Amino acid sequence: MSSLTALVVSGGAVAIALNLSQGAPAPLPASHAEPLGQVAAQAGTAVDGTTVRQLLTKAAAAAGQSPARTPAPAPSPRPVHSAPPPPPPVYLNPLRAIAGLIPQRIDMGADFAGSGPVYPIGDAVITSATGSSAGWPGGGWITYQLTDGPAAGLMVYVAEDVQPTVQAGEHVTPATEIAEMSNGGDGIETGWAMPDASSAESQLGVAGGISGGGPFPTMVGVNFDQLLVALGVPAAPNLGQYAYGALPSGYPTSWRGL
Repeated sequence: MSSLTALVVSGGAVAIALNLSQGAPAPLPASHAEPLGQVAAQAGTAVDGTTVRQLLTKAAAAAGQSPARTPAPAPSPRPVHSAPPPPPPVYLNPLRAIAGLIPQRIDMGADFAGSGPVYPIGDAVITSATGSSAGWPGGGWITYQLTDGPAAGLMVYVAEDVQPTVQAGEHVTPATEIAEMSNGGDGIETGWAMPDASSAESQLGVAGGISGGGPFPTMVGVNFDQLLVALGVPAAPNLGQYAYGALPSGYPTSWRGL
């Protein structure tokens, strides 16, 4: 009796290859290829060679297909920690808007020529403001006390060819115009004022008692010009020369980092 090769299939999937005698399919032992063998034994079917090849092709294709997987969620982007912006500068160039600004010399303060608006160096309180002071050429005399930064508490004056645009008692910032400078021939002088705002600091005994007659430059005037230079104002021609008098205690000696 001849035999032929057949496959036992269940649900379209190949279960096992068998040698079957011609005639009715022989039952499979239930122990063969458990648990799929049990199904094949109950539903065994003999198939020819062409069908075998077709089933093998389908089975191979089915075996290569895997169930669709839900893609893993994308990782959350890491938060970007940007550096905080730098704080605004405490002091600004008070002569930044002067047209034709020309540095002249350091005397009790620092002298300049030009015209335009004048601003305070930093946040301050106006302590005096007049355009008709008898003690200064041109008549202008404005003083303000700084309220922040390394020179907080110190008094600044702006004098000569300036007319005030503020009044005593006003709180101002570096963006507040405090005076209008004109090209009247005397220019502008700005520097450290006495604590009572009555005149230039260099006239005090502790600063050398130096007034309008010199000798120049004064130590007080040099210190103020160094502050202006740190803020971007052109240096006076005599900055770097020997300075007279003394710088009273309480004045910063370095303006780096402004």
